[in-house]
Amino acid sequence: MRSSKSSRTDSVPDPQSSLDWAISVLTAGVDEAGRGPLAGPVVAAAVILDDLKPIKGLADSKILTALRREKLFDEIRSKALCCSIAEASVEEIEELNILQATMLAMRRAVEGLRLKPKLVLVDGNRLPVLSIRAEAIVKGDSKVPAISAASILAKVHRDRWCQAYDLEFPQYGFAKHKGYGTAEHLAALKAHGACPQHRKTFRPVAEVLS
Repeated sequence: MRSSKSSRTDSVPDPQSSLDWAISVLTAGVDEAGRGPLAGPVVAAAVILDDLKPIKGLADSKILTALRREKLFDEIRSKALCCSIAEASVEEIEELNILQATMLAMRRAVEGLRLKPKLVLVDGNRLPVLSIRAEAIVKGDSKVPAISAASILAKVHRDRWCQAYDLEFPQYGFAKHKGYGTAEHLAALKAHGACPQHRKTFRPVAEVLS
């Protein structure tokens, strides 16, 4: 798996012109959730919005409350032309590294769309390997509604994963910290060791195991 800072097909030198052009074509927004945590999969989502069914309040998922994200998650799923959520597993993260696993999840999300977009806009400064024209948009989750929608789907999906996994391993507190390296999580790691979903190549987990 390789990543690049430009698409595999046509390059787009002017971000604003590409955003203007995207208005008239079938465009997918892509974002991820879960690169930083010490456990669980990295999740990516791809969304093609329907201009005839506008969704109010789309924004970077990180600035929204959990309740607002949950409500928007359902609205996006019901109103978007199509959407797709994909994961890269802990095993894939350890085999590929977190960046390449993120690119893999993004590619899977795009390939999972029912409709094939003409343009893919990805949050950040790197692109997965795609056969479709694509552009990376820095802070795209706050600039492009389709990317905002993707960020919400990815975040809610991963938070739900953490809540479900918390039922199986309640000693770690996944429902609360969502896998991030909080003081509570690190203390639980020291007390209980790593569970099957901990990313053993991440330094705090590796230090506990050693």
